[in-house]
Amino acid sequence: MSNYILEMNNISKIYGNGVVANSNVSFNLKKGEIHSLVGENGSGKTTLMKILFGMEAPSRGEIILNGKQVQFSDSKEAIKNGIGMVHQHFMLVESFSVAQNIVLGMEMKKRLFVNEEKSIQFTEALSKKYNLIVDPKEITKKLPVGVKQKVEILKALARGAEILILDEPTAVLAPQETEQLFKELMHLKAQGHTIVFISHKIPEIKLISDRITVIRSGKTVGTYNASDVSEKEISNFIMGCEMDISIKKNAHHYSTNKISVDHITYKDQEQVQLLKEINFGVKGGMIFGIAGVQGNGQVELIDMLTRRMPIQNGDISFNGQTIKEDTIAQIRKREVGYIPEDRLDQGVAVKESISDNMISNQIYSEDFCKHGLLNFKKISAFVNRNISDYEIRCMGQTQPIGMLSGGNMQKVVVARECENNPQILIAEQPTRGVDIGAAHIIHKKIIELRDQGCAVLLVSADLNEILKLSDVIAVMYEGEIVAYYDHTEGLNEEQLGIHMLGIERHTPEQIAKAVNRDE
Repeated sequence: MSNYILEMNNISKIYGNGVVANSNVSFNLKKGEIHSLVGENGSGKTTLMKILFGMEAPSRGEIILNGKQVQFSDSKEAIKNGIGMVHQHFMLVESFSVAQNIVLGMEMKKRLFVNEEKSIQFTEALSKKYNLIVDPKEITKKLPVGVKQKVEILKALARGAEILILDEPTAVLAPQETEQLFKELMHLKAQGHTIVFISHKIPEIKLISDRITVIRSGKTVGTYNASDVSEKEISNFIMGCEMDISIKKNAHHYSTNKISVDHITYKDQEQVQLLKEINFGVKGGMIFGIAGVQGNGQVELIDMLTRRMPIQNGDISFNGQTIKEDTIAQIRKREVGYIPEDRLDQGVAVKESISDNMISNQIYSEDFCKHGLLNFKKISAFVNRNISDYEIRCMGQTQPIGMLSGGNMQKVVVARECENNPQILIAEQPTRGVDIGAAHIIHKKIIELRDQGCAVLLVSADLNEILKLSDVIAVMYEGEIVAYYDHTEGLNEEQLGIHMLGIERHTPEQIAKAVNRDE
């Protein structure tokens, strides 16, 4: 008898265009373990999990589940066989209650109608059983991101998931929320559930895992007991070499304010106040970090700064000039770069080539266009240089960007926004879902722009990133700045996390004093 409840043996996935995503990959799971699946962007780990969850069909290889060979034609079959997946981007209906989301598609009926009372009772019982406590009646839109994640996990468990795949589950959590999630995962493990944990955060991988499987360039590097390998060894296995990911920051030399945010407030259509008296300035040569759990007003603030949303009250200025009436095109002409949070929704045109995506913000610039004619030789040289400098894994600049892994797409977006020497860079979750090598490339570029006098506004839920890069840090909670540090020496993730959860906050006087020192 096998020791494994799941075996994926010699899995290969070759797409019609000849791209090999997986090449004879082997992966197995023991009952009641937490098993991390790691690898650099484009290594093939996402494809492997899509095959397991029925979203892709393997070209070769076999899947053995509980001693029987299986092949799932879709996710419904995978779910029926006890496999659940929680995606990095949640699949919840925001206007539904927690209970409605959990029973969606398996509603309990009372005659012709949904039995809301039974749905609530079912959710309460499920929540208590797995120690994932939620309010069944709460509207999902109002939930903190950590609670939304619990709802997603409960959704999978409600459908009988014995094997649970978690894709980047801590990407948007505060340290305290990550700690709570790990306690909940250990509770699930103790009840016999098996968890596949996908992450780029090596300290977390080392902490939570029983075993670790590393995939590189579509092939299995090996499977290791977490207790037998160090964080450095895990990193070296992932990248295939020893990497120095330290960042050297020169002493700051600030110029005048290039971004000024003055008394910004915002209410949504339901008159809920999402932003409350936001004030700050970002000088040239400064990286201004905004930390916060997702859903605390950062998105609305960035949408105003990039003119995707009107400035309702207050004002925003770039280089001393208001942008209140600017269009997005006019913002671009102010030498502003923008790395959006959601690369698929805002960052790329998935059906277009890498080349077209990389020059889309410079299509009418004199560098690439004269008298209405594109200079394809210059464009090609620019794109090829960036493919090399940013180590973008692709088959060439004409390849559709939608065929790249998420991390390689992100590198295309960062290259586009940073390689035309912006005077202002708005970077929103710039390294979410990218491997340590890609994150290092992106971090170095942000520091380089800062040293050249660019004003960088960095919004990130990754506190290691915020602390590593920022000269000044503000923390947002429930639409307002609750802490402000005009220097980062001595700060740590736990301290910022306490502010991110609203447990502690600076007084208005402390914030005003720190802001004034900055000025």
